Amino acid sequence: MATSTVAAAQDPNVQLVIDVLPALLVILIVSALCGRLAVAWGQPRVVGEMVAGIALGPTLFGRVFPDAQQSLFTPSVKPVLYVLSTIGLTLFMFLVGLGLDHEKAPRGYQRTAAALALSSIVPALLLGCGVGLLFHEELSRSDVGPGMFSLFVGGALAVTAFPMLARMLYDQGLERTPLGVLALLAAAVDDAVAWCFLAFIVAFHSNGGLSQSVRVVVLSAAFAVLTLTVGRRLFRRLGEKTRARGDLTTGQFHLVLMVVLAAGWFTEEIGIYAVFGGFVVGLAMPREKTFQRAVRLRLLDTVQVLLVPVFFAFSGLNTEIGGITDGGTLLPLAALLTAAVVGKYSGSLAAMRANGFSWREGSAMGALMNARGLMILIFVNVGLAEGIINQKTFSLLVLVALVTSASAMPLCKLSLGRQPMSLLTTQHESACPPTVSNEYTNRGG
Repeated sequence: MATSTVAAAQDPNVQLVIDVLPALLVILIVSALCGRLAVAWGQPRVVGEMVAGIALGPTLFGRVFPDAQQSLFTPSVKPVLYVLSTIGLTLFMFLVGLGLDHEKAPRGYQRTAAALALSSIVPALLLGCGVGLLFHEELSRSDVGPGMFSLFVGGALAVTAFPMLARMLYDQGLERTPLGVLALLAAAVDDAVAWCFLAFIVAFHSNGGLSQSVRVVVLSAAFAVLTLTVGRRLFRRLGEKTRARGDLTTGQFHLVLMVVLAAGWFTEEIGIYAVFGGFVVGLAMPREKTFQRAVRLRLLDTVQVLLVPVFFAFSGLNTEIGGITDGGTLLPLAALLTAAVVGKYSGSLAAMRANGFSWREGSAMGALMNARGLMILIFVNVGLAEGIINQKTFSLLVLVALVTSASAMPLCKLSLGRQPMSLLTTQHESACPPTVSNEYTNRGG
């Protein structure tokens, strides 16, 4: 111990290691405990990890043990957590893009899923914009106009979490049913639209004026088009080599990581955040199952067990929900929750009924599409980092994420009744393949 103290006095980097490692240990311990409790209560593990992040912030840990919380998460530790969480989110969004096997859905399902995604996005977006306009003075930063603020709030409420949805459906044995296939496909479309929408919001919020915004949008579009066309053709060869060999070599895995991080660096450099680059590269990767399985086996556990909990903890350090009982905060929170739930639920129900599904199936879909999970947290963290929202709005949207995510599966079960599987044998039955592999959903977030 004395040797470590002397070394820390001589080298500040040693002191940084001494400061960061206990913070990471506490994050992992609390995350694991809360995750286990969530699973025991019938919730996805990620819901418990979200709660763990909030509990480590000023809401609980900082209120009960303020000195311990401040000494654990010092000003020097927080930037390290931010860097780790950004890398983790970039890799996580890469895995999300990698897991979207939309091309293997039964004929007709892609069109139905696109209509379902649009029907769930538009009402939530419009209602969210309305709430943003209504409470702009109470919630927004003084330097953010009503239009920008309302668009951001609407976009945040329109998000659905594909990874969480995959995990929920797999746990209930619904991932191969028409309901499950449609839910996953619609969530995939929803995610893609959400990240494009966020990229445009961040671009137009930049202080470089119209020319700078146009530059960011053009560069983002060019990056996406090149990656999904030229890049996809180049990556296809990697998939073929993996299939022939039966596994991914260390050198090939290095190449994948370098491409993902390079894409994250490029998109961060042009001003739209690193997660967008990771997501687009994931979409461009080969759909070859051997390749996808090999990448996930090497990467998924580290990302979800270590880096994603760090992100939740970093989010929790910016979340203060202790003062929600005052009238000035409770009313906006109720409005945000109402807009979030009603927007997704009503749009999904209408789309399902229009495509011949039952009321129960439509209601279940509305509940599932309200699972926002990690995705809305990424969305609002970008907004906070870019100065689009303040910490008060950030905290309220974190609460919306937690409530809607925790209520999604219970409401789905309530909609389907006691025998959910029997309600899914409609005229839409077909040999529906899973749209996401078991390796992904077994750990899903």
